[in-house]
Amino acid sequence: MRVVIADDEPLARERLRVLLAEQRGVEIVAEAADGHHALHACAEHRPDLVLLDIAMPGIDGLEAARHLAAFEPRPAVVFCTAYDAHALSAFEAEAIDYLVKPVRPERLAAALERVRTFAAGRERAAESGNARRRSHLCARLRGSLRLIPIEDVHYLHAEEKYVVVHHARGEDLIEESLKSLEDEFGERFVRIHRNCLVARHEIVELRRSPEGHVQAVLRHGKQPLEVSRRCAAAVKETLKHL
Repeated sequence: MRVVIADDEPLARERLRVLLAEQRGVEIVAEAADGHHALHACAEHRPDLVLLDIAMPGIDGLEAARHLAAFEPRPAVVFCTAYDAHALSAFEAEAIDYLVKPVRPERLAAALERVRTFAAGRERAAESGNARRRSHLCARLRGSLRLIPIEDVHYLHAEEKYVVVHHARGEDLIEESLKSLEDEFGERFVRIHRNCLVARHEIVELRRSPEGHVQAVLRHGKQPLEVSRRCAAAVKETLKHL
């Protein structure tokens, strides 16, 4: 189990390191002193679990947890805090467990077991096709992260190893394959070309270019997008049901 520790108190991080060293199959891959750096650590190391303090400077633990919910793969979150007043908010943020400092070894062990159960259940859901879809895409931008709501995406265009996300606020690059995005969000997007997925509600009409190519006119597009012969029938069918 890969773990990120996020706490602004060095002594609290040290105590968690000591306790985790006693647990089987646990690897600490990064530490962070605030929510901002915790998000970056998770984007870089893709942990299975984040042990997350709530009261931290800047982005606090609750806000960080809401952002982590959009990560893929999504890490499990266990809050570690000196106060129990945030318990309700923590579980609203879909935390797996809530540990009150000083964290006791037996409570940490129980939380880790819950995380293992959670991970096993998520794998079974993915195998059965019932995995939860993300509500955001995550783009890395000059050392920071940008979360893009799926409903704001106009179309997705593959360029080499990246996908360009064209959305309501501009364009961003993500390191995902067009095929995986189509598998996850096929109900929202339709493929119009081997390198392009378009939000179904964005397509206004199909027309032919002077050269005879089929093009899709988008509601928010600056220019029409080419539709391949292979995809034309599916795009026409989509238009019938809009």
